[in-house]
Amino acid sequence: MLSYWALFLSAFGAATLLPLQSEAVLVGLLLREPEALISLLLIATAGNVLGSIVNWLLGRGIEHLRDKRWFPFKPAQLVKAQLRYQRYGQWSLLLSWMPVIGDPLTLIAGIMREPFWRFLVLVTLAKAGRYLVLALLTLGWMQH
Repeated sequence: MLSYWALFLSAFGAATLLPLQSEAVLVGLLLREPEALISLLLIATAGNVLGSIVNWLLGRGIEHLRDKRWFPFKPAQLVKAQLRYQRYGQWSLLLSWMPVIGDPLTLIAGIMREPFWRFLVLVTLAKAGRYLVLALLTLGWMQH
């Protein structure tokens, strides 16, 4: 049970701006418990999506802080990210699974007031898809 919590927490943290990796935890657990495939996928996806929801919520509330001296983004960076999001729109959230760009995308989606239901559907598809591909590759490798 402790290892499942470790997977959930690593997936949650990896979806935020923290430098964590959940893929290694998922692969390790799959190698140890391949019969728990569905449970592990659900746990990793739930943690990762919840972490993305935190980013979306932060984005919803961060706009009023942009003029503070300690604000982590320069105004030009924020405007550039907003323009890119406007250009590629909601479908860019299907890239939320990607390292480096995925976490900021979910934050920008909050800033851009992306409707929560659409955010949730697209991010869940992206995150679940990534974990499913990783699991299938891992299980396929185990069979050889």
